[in-house]
Amino acid sequence: MIDSQFVAASPEDVGIDSEKLDALLMRARKEVDDGLLPACQVAIARHGKIAALATFGNATDESLFNVFSSTKAITSAAGWLVMQDGNLRLDERVADIVPEFGTNGKDKITVEQLFTHTAGFPHAPFRTAEWFDHKRRMERFSEWTLNWPVGSRFEYHPTSSMYVIAELVERRSDIAFHDFVRERISKPLGLAELFLPCPVEQHHRIAPVMHVGEPLTEKDYAALGIPMPPVTEVTEDALTAFNSTETRLTPVPGGGGIMSAATLALFYQGLLNGRALGGKEIWRRDTLNTATTVRNTFPDLLGTPVNRALGVVVAGDERRNARGFGHTNSPLAFGHDGAGGQVAWGDPATGISLGYCTNGHDRNTIRQARRGIGLSSRAASCAADGE
Repeated sequence: MIDSQFVAASPEDVGIDSEKLDALLMRARKEVDDGLLPACQVAIARHGKIAALATFGNATDESLFNVFSSTKAITSAAGWLVMQDGNLRLDERVADIVPEFGTNGKDKITVEQLFTHTAGFPHAPFRTAEWFDHKRRMERFSEWTLNWPVGSRFEYHPTSSMYVIAELVERRSDIAFHDFVRERISKPLGLAELFLPCPVEQHHRIAPVMHVGEPLTEKDYAALGIPMPPVTEVTEDALTAFNSTETRLTPVPGGGGIMSAATLALFYQGLLNGRALGGKEIWRRDTLNTATTVRNTFPDLLGTPVNRALGVVVAGDERRNARGFGHTNSPLAFGHDGAGGQVAWGDPATGISLGYCTNGHDRNTIRQARRGIGLSSRAASCAADGE
């Protein structure tokens, strides 16, 4: 449950236009009403408070969802705090901190390259259950090889680089990664249900991952003039594995976060403001400015510059919709979406943040992307006139 102090009495109390909000909620429920998605949940926040939370389908406002790669912003924000503490630098070589990692040419990788997906080991395998066996964790790091020369290109690292960032947090803070997230992020923000990992007594609340719709064929992609997405570790089986107790009990730093859409939106309020509502400073303004500064613009598979900052994506120019944002987001908006259609961002220009979660993972990737753009476009324009 979200603490009542973080819930606005009405949308207008935080400068959200109710009519524009209704348009957002109608868009969120569309695929549920159409019978495509089993459930979804959406929350919009501003000025440190939730303006609206709505759940549709086979779930309730008490339901939790796996936010998958939206977790990367949380793991990255933990790394930002270690840097803010003066215990980590972007130009440091990872192998100087984790010697076991510096094999097979990985000794050249810097901390910054982990955050920006330019480190060169996007396909490195890691079994979730191995996280709590530190000896095996180090063996995995040592076994990993490069897929391409360090720093030569961008390729999304679904999980591998975030495992290493979590290790850096542990080594430089002397605190277990999941404890660091709880003590330095969840508790100070007042977000008791930002789970990474999720305790077993809360598992009954998690909406189980399902896969819906029909995938596009090679012919479909050709008709759209775009290549078929490559096969990565983000498979249906890999995502469905997050329904298991073992995986839910593991703090998978690249995709294991479990929470509500309201918690996700409030996490971004914390980033936008550097603190919880009325709370002490967590991230300094200079820390957030550094974290959201674009570090590279390597193109994605479709040729769109990606605008990678430190573990988050920045909206940027008029092609922001190709980066997971809405047409009406400001160039300063930043965030990180998650597999299956999870949407999460904060926009410094308006102070609005959005969290959208669904357990129905649409196999039609184009439809899923359009949904995210539609939701984000409506949410980003919800500020009342003149605010």
